[in-house]
Amino acid sequence: MRITKAKFIISAPSLNECPNLNLPEFALIGRSNVGKSSFINSLVNINGLAKTSNTPGKTKLINLFNINDSFVFADLPGYGYAKVSGKLQNQWQKNLENYLLNRKEIKSLIQLIDSRHSIQENDLQMSYWIKHNKLNSFIIATKVDQISRSKIKEVCAAFENELGVPVFPFSKNNSFYNQEILKYIEFLIKEN
Repeated sequence: MRITKAKFIISAPSLNECPNLNLPEFALIGRSNVGKSSFINSLVNINGLAKTSNTPGKTKLINLFNINDSFVFADLPGYGYAKVSGKLQNQWQKNLENYLLNRKEIKSLIQLIDSRHSIQENDLQMSYWIKHNKLNSFIIATKVDQISRSKIKEVCAAFENELGVPVFPFSKNNSFYNQEILKYIEFLIKEN
């Protein structure tokens, strides 16, 4: 798959404000600062399409991006860190859960996990929640440029073994991995 067109659609606080685009949707979930926005920018080859930040917890809304008029990326608020009140965090969690469970367009969740560390507790909890709710998902092991090349396969195999879903390596600094990820997205879109 070659991406020729990508555009930002909307930032929505909850499912009710998300427009129905009649396109398969891929929802990006992961810890704050795992690289969800960088993942989108790198895959579509447009710097700044999805806003990135060095401050964890900046994404507070459901951000939708139309890719090639053939699918949608949903960049979701990160879990695991945010300098906001517990009440607001609970509201985000309620909104996200409602979105993930009731958004009919979702084809698959894409869980991003930092390859530099072992799987964190909240990554595991999210993985269990996905399985419990019988949702489709796959994993992107981010920041693989920051581990040795010989370790990349080992890390991906360990993630796959522990979480039981396909795992793909990714680096925002090296587009080498993008084609394999896009090929898998294309496969999921064509699958009934």
